[in-house]
Amino acid sequence: MEVNCEGCAGCCVDWRPVRPEGNDHERRGPRRPLDDAYNLVPLTRDEVRDFLDAGYGDALVPRLFTADGDETVAIDGRDLAALDGRPVFSVGLRKPPKPIGPFGLPARWLDACAFLDPRTLQCRIHGDDLYPEACADYPGRNLALGRETECERVEAAFGGERLAERSVPGDLHGPRFGPQAVGSVLFVHPTPDRLRGVVARAAEGALTAADRAEFVGAAVGSSPGTSDVNEARAASARERVLDADSWVGRAIGEWKTRAGRDADRRADPDAASDVEDARGAPGTPGW
Repeated sequence: MEVNCEGCAGCCVDWRPVRPEGNDHERRGPRRPLDDAYNLVPLTRDEVRDFLDAGYGDALVPRLFTADGDETVAIDGRDLAALDGRPVFSVGLRKPPKPIGPFGLPARWLDACAFLDPRTLQCRIHGDDLYPEACADYPGRNLALGRETECERVEAAFGGERLAERSVPGDLHGPRFGPQAVGSVLFVHPTPDRLRGVVARAAEGALTAADRAEFVGAAVGSSPGTSDVNEARAASARERVLDADSWVGRAIGEWKTRAGRDADRRADPDAASDVEDARGAPGTPGW
């Protein structure tokens, strides 16, 4: 569908710091994300496996959900959404701080998708086999569900026309709801006792590589339509996450260091040349 993405990246960037009011759409309902990441894209099991196969295990991050009144399991003092007493979660792409200037604003440190180029505000894997179906379907999925799109939020906050076409595309992959989501895009961690301390770190945005590997392993070990997890597949995936050393993981570490050190300095998107390009990041397609 036709959208005007140039200079935007509103669906890839946490832009609440530049326009926080009325911009909390992910934090509603009985199942609220435990983390505070904005627009975390849910990957399918096959996509998680594909990222792992491509060496990007260090680009993946889990999302747990709190629950009130539904089936829950208590870990680290938090009631988490659960299935059969085991916490449910999704897996997305990490969002480190980057020097970003969306919507024509001066650049500043904003959390953004690990694959977003801060200079062009384009996705480095757009059109690639790794490009997630949730990203390819956006904003069509929102239109199909009658939900406001990020394009419309940007229009309301900064003007201009971002959503040039408002008809629902006929080739959407999803969304995946109901029982078919389990083991496909919503996963179950089989051993809650292994998550003591992990859940607290997830809530603080301080997950370790081993923490992330726990969930990625369970996702890869899952099978669509069931909450069962194949431990052999899960163990292999955990090891591959811990072994991952991609440009993404190395760039995330550098971005975090620079964001902490240079928080009061001018954010420079051109730093992506040293932080990402020099580490092997692919280019962007251009407009």
